[in-house]
Amino acid sequence: MPNGTKPASGWPVIVFNHGYIPPAQYKTTERYVAYVDGFARAGYIVLKPDFRGHGDSEGEATGGYGSNAYTVDALNAVASIKKYADADPARIGMWGHSMGGHVTLRAMVASTDIKAGVIWAGVVGSYPDLINNWRRRPTAIPPTIPAGARRWRQELQERYGTPEQNPSFWESLSANTYLADISGPLQLHHGTADESVPLALSQTLEQQMKTAGKEAELYAYPGDNHNLSQSFTAAMRRSVAFFDEYVKNK
Repeated sequence: MPNGTKPASGWPVIVFNHGYIPPAQYKTTERYVAYVDGFARAGYIVLKPDFRGHGDSEGEATGGYGSNAYTVDALNAVASIKKYADADPARIGMWGHSMGGHVTLRAMVASTDIKAGVIWAGVVGSYPDLINNWRRRPTAIPPTIPAGARRWRQELQERYGTPEQNPSFWESLSANTYLADISGPLQLHHGTADESVPLALSQTLEQQMKTAGKEAELYAYPGDNHNLSQSFTAAMRRSVAFFDEYVKNK
């Protein structure tokens, strides 16, 4: 919660989607503290849902890519915060990191309640991209991919064929296919030395948004990593300014 006098309409809100952390290691308040504090100090209620199977949340941690469960969790968070007396239901933005960026993009093409999105190092490629072009090393799964990632890829391809064999199915899964329906502008942040999620995914999404006639901007941080460790202050400043323009001051 922010400090200060609540606006007459209620505080603006940021729904905050965390990246992949092994569910057994996940703790609600252990990571992203500086991010949440930064947005709260800027005058936002910050709602950081624990996806199902994380922290004290019920259910099974199914992973963010082979199931829509985490997107449902994020949309439920939006629906819940709209009912909160101190929140302004007309001023809701969404932030996501890595897997949380994937969830943010999916949520924004499904709900008109989210006025703007900010994504850091997002897994924002189409499903054909995730199948064919998302690799860190030939011998290792990127740390942002859940342990079951190989399983969902294998199971879906065995059932529906590869992206080359059944392109319509794989495109139907991709939020990128539905950018004409996205609920607001996007701001993307990505380090050029990110070894977990390639910068090319954010670059492609920016171009896809513009092709769809939607607002998007991308900040690439030379030499920075998956967490934007070197550029945190600049990325936070830009993120707050973007939410101020498209959420708080609307």
